[in-house]
Amino acid sequence: MWVEPMADAGANQYTFHIEASKDVPDLCRKIKEAGMKVGIGLKPGTDVSVVLPYGPLADMLLVMTVEPGFGGQKFMADMMSKVERLRAEFPLVNIEVDGGVSPANIDQCAKAGANMIVSGSAVVKSPQPAEVISQLKQAVQKVFPE
Repeated sequence: MWVEPMADAGANQYTFHIEASKDVPDLCRKIKEAGMKVGIGLKPGTDVSVVLPYGPLADMLLVMTVEPGFGGQKFMADMMSKVERLRAEFPLVNIEVDGGVSPANIDQCAKAGANMIVSGSAVVKSPQPAEVISQLKQAVQKVFPE
């Protein structure tokens, strides 16, 4: 129900959690028909195998590295095995991590295969947010040069 309003608002990508969709292929089709890229998110408790059949339909696969819902949670390093698996299966798809990502664990994320990063608390709670952003970006660019 939100695909068209998001496209109308100018969004160029629509990411949904696989756990919230009853018909993943149909939702992916609707997103593409609306002119947006498809992102599919995966919560920590969901096995990575659930998203594998839909990887070819996605432009981006998101691995949540905390339970979705609120900021400031501790990074779940064990989610990096999901990132590694997705990168191995889909080498050309963007792999994103979201949750607890900071300069302390960004190298781990990038080496596992994440080339897109969401970092909230580490940036906004820093006295030097621009420096944190730069550190995160540089770590990813070492593994994924543009």
